[in-house]
Amino acid sequence: MQRILLIDDDADLGPPLGTYFARFEYGLEQALRPSIGLQKLSRGGFEAAILDVMLPEMDGFALCREIRKTSDIPIIMLTARGDVMDRVVGLELGADDYLPKPFEPRELVARLQTVLRRRQPSRASPIAGPLRFDGLVVDPVTRTVLRQGQPVELTSTEFDLLHLLAREPGKVFSRDDILNQLRGHEAELYTRAVDIVVSRLRKKLEPLDGIKTLRNAGYALGLARATDV
Repeated sequence: MQRILLIDDDADLGPPLGTYFARFEYGLEQALRPSIGLQKLSRGGFEAAILDVMLPEMDGFALCREIRKTSDIPIIMLTARGDVMDRVVGLELGADDYLPKPFEPRELVARLQTVLRRRQPSRASPIAGPLRFDGLVVDPVTRTVLRQGQPVELTSTEFDLLHLLAREPGKVFSRDDILNQLRGHEAELYTRAVDIVVSRLRKKLEPLDGIKTLRNAGYALGLARATDV
């Protein structure tokens, strides 16, 4: 059973949600305070974390930032009002998805299944081995990235975006193409999210200038394959 950590100060939320999660073979544990949640995460064993935005001690954004200093664990943020700005900030800090409150437990499970599925190598992928480019190696099996020989820590969403572009270098993917392929379920199209993840990924790939923006079209990987250089 995969363990999921919920960090939310609503003590009445965890037990019924945990019962529902158990139907899908997820073991849900709850931490009522961010400090306790961080302690639990530091001990390992969790497959994903679900963070409320409104928390004591620190808000969910600060908590997300703290988690991202040491972990690439998938993060889903619960935004109280479904505010667009909350979504933007959460994604900029490294969250993998967001869900407005109140929410249906089934939708939360669907989002969770999506972010967890992203961490598994695609069996349908025609390229199973590492993808090698000038200064960059993307390995879909181990889900690791080397930039000029040095490992790069990416969130699951960042890795999947890079892998998508790397499978077909030079091909232009529109924002909607990217959202449809990465989300994996019906959801509100939120094209700003793609721009945010691309911006994060670009910074992590510096000094490589690998992701090209084509105005009014989308994004493409602009690096040459290692065999071509």
